[in-house]
Amino acid sequence: MDWRKTYASKVTSPQEAVKIIRSGDTVLIAHAAAEPDLLVSAMVDYVVEQDLRDIHIVQQHDMGICKYFEPGLEKHFKYSSLFIGARSRSYIAEGKGDFVPVFFHRIPDFVTNTEPADVFLVTLSQPDEHGYCSYGLSCDFAKEVGERPETKVIGVVNPNMPRVMGDNFIHVNKLESIVESEEPIHEHSRPAIGEVEEKIGANIAGLVRDGDCLQLGIGAIPDAVLKFLGDKKDLGIHSEMISDGIMDLYETGAITGKKKNIDRGRMVITFMMGTRELYDFVNDNPAICMMPVSYVNDPFVISQNDNVVSINSALQIDLMGQVCAESIGLKQYSAVGGQMDFIRGASASKGGRSVIAFGSATKGGTISKIVPFLTEGAAVTTSRNDVDYIVTEYGIAHLKGKSLRERGRELIKIAAPQFRDGLTEEFEKRFREAF
Repeated sequence: MDWRKTYASKVTSPQEAVKIIRSGDTVLIAHAAAEPDLLVSAMVDYVVEQDLRDIHIVQQHDMGICKYFEPGLEKHFKYSSLFIGARSRSYIAEGKGDFVPVFFHRIPDFVTNTEPADVFLVTLSQPDEHGYCSYGLSCDFAKEVGERPETKVIGVVNPNMPRVMGDNFIHVNKLESIVESEEPIHEHSRPAIGEVEEKIGANIAGLVRDGDCLQLGIGAIPDAVLKFLGDKKDLGIHSEMISDGIMDLYETGAITGKKKNIDRGRMVITFMMGTRELYDFVNDNPAICMMPVSYVNDPFVISQNDNVVSINSALQIDLMGQVCAESIGLKQYSAVGGQMDFIRGASASKGGRSVIAFGSATKGGTISKIVPFLTEGAAVTTSRNDVDYIVTEYGIAHLKGKSLRERGRELIKIAAPQFRDGLTEEFEKRFREAF
């Protein structure tokens, strides 16, 4: 059968599409920029109207309307987050939803086996001439969920979603129903790069060599790093995500991927968030290869490239080198994401290095991020056994292979000056009593 006829037969309204949802179903929402607000809104209205119960919403990073958080809907929905975002943070802190700790590369297994999705709501690109829609900006777990026979996929086909190459497609035959929409795709504005980020970026750039393969996250620090790499040659990208800063570096010719051992010449990623300019840049761009997160973030896959440099951030680090990047005490702020995936992948890579970077202080310089002890209840995201380089605006501390005593001294040197005396006092007390 001609796929165009199949496509036409599946086009329906959002209100009709969500009628496949039943009480007790697990509904998976597509990640980040692929979250379809149109379907989410229709689903909530339908569930309330029909008085459906125990709909389990599973979501990673939330960027959409999250209408199921509205007061009084708790009897209809239960909610689990795999990476807390701005909207879900307070909802979970209030005890209305739950957080599930899981490495990013293991999320496809979670949503296909541990908590298998009955219904998957996702935004897709328009189909190509062969009937394949791209998952666009969020391949991550979508590709594997979309291939699961038991999962019903409702796709919002949107001309604003870029067609991104790689293992990032689903055929219209696999879609349960299709909703056509031209609603804007969720964007993430470029961050402001301040003096602190500039200094951190310059420090990290000193650790990057020609031919290195980079993993960067999103935010002012990764963009600041990219700003200082314009004179590098033949850099590669194998990263869970990219953001707008990558475009500038690519245009300078610094990124070629020629030195990569696998996926040579291509920027391999699993999702992205950014501006419309970035989305236009990746559309039909052969330099971009979007792959499932079970591939991109697999430490074994990462390690197959030489000279991998992973760059991530943190909320706190203690004097032993334990890194918390996801909670403020007991309050869950974000999640592990791909930090450990790439730290361990970089560690196993020939010539690999991992960097944890952050401003030395927060709250207007009143709170140090380098602390004697992590805040009570804080999660240890990166263990002291895994930590490598720590970077602040005051310098670089290389912790790998160092004793606890040496680590403490190195970290105090890159702490904000107003906190060094207090940290030194704790350091001297600790090691005088311990040794």
